[in-house]
Amino acid sequence: QLETLEQEEQERLELRAHPIERRTHMVSHQHGMTVTKILREGEVESQCWSFSYSQAELRGLLPEGASLLLLRVLACQRGVPPGLVFPAIDTEGQLCTSSY
Repeated sequence: QLETLEQEEQERLELRAHPIERRTHMVSHQHGMTVTKILREGEVESQCWSFSYSQAELRGLLPEGASLLLLRVLACQRGVPPGLVFPAIDTEGQLCTSSY
């Protein structure tokens, strides 16, 4: 019964005169999880979005960190069970599915 309590992701692209920085913060709480996305392009003020999801919507959620761990386990087992699908959160912070 593993669950994600909190996850932080940061991505920064250094383009000559236009750096782009993306941050994602996911935090679990009593009623589900809140995902906050922050985007900063160059010297422009940051844009921020926040999404909240219920525990029912997130049942079986596989965030990026857990996905990497699962991929290693599957590689060690040298196989993927058919129809292996999990709820996930895409780069925009929206719910989607992750299929293996």
